[in-house]
Order: sequence, then C-alpha cells, then structure tokens
Amino acid sequence: MKVAILYEDNHLLVVEKPVNVPVQEDSSKDLDLLNYLKDYIKVRDNKPGNVYMGLVHRLDRPVGGVMVFAKTSKAASRLSNSIRKHELNRFYLVVAMGKLPKNSDTITHYLWKNRKTNQVYSVEKNHPDAKKAELSYEVLNHKEGMTLSRVELHTGRSHQIRVQFQAMGTPLYGDQKYGDKRVKPHTQIALWANEIEIPHPTLKEIVHLTSRPPQSEPWDIFKDI
Repeated sequence: MKVAILYEDNHLLVVEKPVNVPVQEDSSKDLDLLNYLKDYIKVRDNKPGNVYMGLVHRLDRPVGGVMVFAKTSKAASRLSNSIRKHELNRFYLVVAMGKLPKNSDTITHYLWKNRKTNQVYSVEKNHPDAKKAELSYEVLNHKEGMTLSRVELHTGRSHQIRVQFQAMGTPLYGDQKYGDKRVKPHTQIALWANEIEIPHPTLKEIVHLTSRPPQSEPWDIFKDI
C-alpha cells in the first residue's frame, strides 16, 4: 500500500486514503488504513510499543481522498468535539449519472440503515429508525450524460452521498450498490473526498487540505475543470 501524507505534526496526520482500502479492520481481514499507518509510524520513527492513532471520521471502502487521523488522545478528543459542533467541513467531488434537478441546492432526506445487509435506504421522516441527512451540492459541469458536482456534507450518515444522489434519480457513476447498472462490474465509484477544513486541536488555526481524484474514467472527462 502506498499512502500519500498531506500534512503531519505532533497531533495530526492527514493522508490521501487509497480506494478500495478499509479504514479499519473489517470482516474481509484485508489490510486496513488505520493499522497500516500505525505500523508505518512505528517503523519510520523507531517507536517502542504500540503507536496511538485515533480514528475521528470515516470514508466508505470504495472512496479515496483526504482523511484525518489523530496522533494523540488529546487531539482525538478535541477533533471529535469539533465534529459534534459541526466545525469540521468536508467537501467531495462526485460524478453522477444524468442531470441534477438544479445547478445548486441543499437537500434533506431521512435514511435508514439495514445493518444485516449494510444497505441504506431513503425512508419517510416518521420511520422509527430514520436519521436526518443533509448535504449541499453545486454543479461544476455536465458532459456525456454525466454531471460533475462539488458536495458539502452537513451530516455524516453512512453512505449518505450515495443514497441521497440515488434518491434524486442520479446515482453516482460506478455505484452499482445504489443504482448505477450501466457500467462494467468492478468499475470504481466516482466519489472522492476532495477537501477538508478542521480546527487544529492545539493551535488557533484552520487546517485546510485538498486531494485531487485520479485522472481516470470518468474523472478524465472533466479534466479541464
């Protein structure tokens, strides 16, 4: 595994998560990013004993891009508090099939997760286990029957962007789990964690980092953006 480090200090480690790598250990038993980074820091810095690495947010396994880890328990606690206070801003690039209803909008759905199947559904507001999900999007371009958009998350629900775009009738390119049946099997989902803004846990400043998606299909269609 090759992982690009975007930012590092005594409290933070921000990396570019590779696609199709689990963030933490799951039933697949594939090498996960969290344990990889612990081992990497341990060897690189010749640290005795276990390395602390706090997981403060998640990305779905198929998704790549910017991801923040805490290198100290103090940083983990303060970052978690920032997330609760909605001080951590996350932006994504997506390629959706079809044309979105508006050039920009804030949309709200109520989502329910079937934990047995790991599938998320858009349900009615009065569903007993429904959780509110909200995001904003801005259309950047439309080409070849696909739409490139920048998305800001206002809540952090499981599979949120994928399900909300499906609910609008515009599933994400390559997301066969949530509606795109028009591509070959094993095609990579066009969802990329492009940008993050976080209050530094010990300094009075905002850390702002970006990551660009790979120049492969369908991203290369929009390479002039």
